[in-house]
Amino acid sequence: MGLLDGKVAIITGAASGIGAAAAREFAAEGAFVLLADIDVDAGEAVAQSVRGHGGQALFLRTDVTRDSDVEAAVQAAVAEWGRLDLAFNNAGIDGVACDLDQHTEQDWGQVIDVNLHGVARCMRYEVRQMRSQGGGGAIVNTSSAVGLMGVDVGIAPYVASKHAVVGLTKAAALEFAARGIRVNALCPGGVATPLVEHTQQQGAGSEEAARDMIPMRRLGTPQEIAAVAAFLCSDKASYITGSTVAVDGGMSAGYPRPLRVAVPGSVG
Repeated sequence: MGLLDGKVAIITGAASGIGAAAAREFAAEGAFVLLADIDVDAGEAVAQSVRGHGGQALFLRTDVTRDSDVEAAVQAAVAEWGRLDLAFNNAGIDGVACDLDQHTEQDWGQVIDVNLHGVARCMRYEVRQMRSQGGGGAIVNTSSAVGLMGVDVGIAPYVASKHAVVGLTKAAALEFAARGIRVNALCPGGVATPLVEHTQQQGAGSEEAARDMIPMRRLGTPQEIAAVAAFLCSDKASYITGSTVAVDGGMSAGYPRPLRVAVPGSVG
């Protein structure tokens, strides 16, 4: 018997990384999964993989910056399986890596539109459906360890968007707690995903530098994050709402990377 037996779930950003791992994890735990992403080929491949392992999955091309796409994803899940019980709002982008004063309005707008407005947009349609069923449900929003702390690697729009997701999650959790809809934020640290690789290629530090910021001295795996998302969506987490759950190898508990502090009379 799985943690999510018979539940219907939507997972955004499901074509790769954490989202793809979550699609497989949720299905393995018994959920019927609607995979949403803009990458059609990769998304269809993940859905086919889930079905190949005995799960139930449907892919729909979904751009979380478009209301019509998000509404269609919710409607597709309901049309296929009759309801919506769970959502993992995971779609996100890193944006351009550069100093704050070099970011353009376009840089900011794109990151905020996907990472913050996209999560809010998804929740609006998900909650409407859950309420129309009489209430009850669980939503997990992907923030980040850098939604709990700052970093000095030139990704200020990303950091700001992920802090905002934490605040949005808390507000939504309070609004809908009495209606039985739980809302939590998942805060991954350095995880071996295409997004992290892209961020590093943009110049925001190396993998070695990323490991140095993590007390466990390794990157996490998408599967490790997906397992926590599945738990938060399950009845095992029935008394958890409005929480920010860090899955980051201890990264947000401190700042283990050595810092060189210059003081009067010192060298270096």
